[in-house]
Amino acid sequence: MQSQFDLLGALVPTIAAWFVLSLAIFVPVDALLTRRGFYRLCWHAPLARFALFVCLFCGSALVVTHH
Repeated sequence: MQSQFDLLGALVPTIAAWFVLSLAIFVPVDALLTRRGFYRLCWHAPLARFALFVCLFCGSALVVTHH
């Protein structure tokens, strides 16, 4: 596995790609959960959002590294 990749002549860490991928998945999922009222059930909505993003970020990293 490469730790960096070339993006228009600049070396970018692979973790940045995982971050962008996680963010692209997080935004629509967060919007859906907000519309459905899921965050009203949580004690601390920003903490629940952060936990969701961390789960997506770690999950995408695990999926990418095992393939």
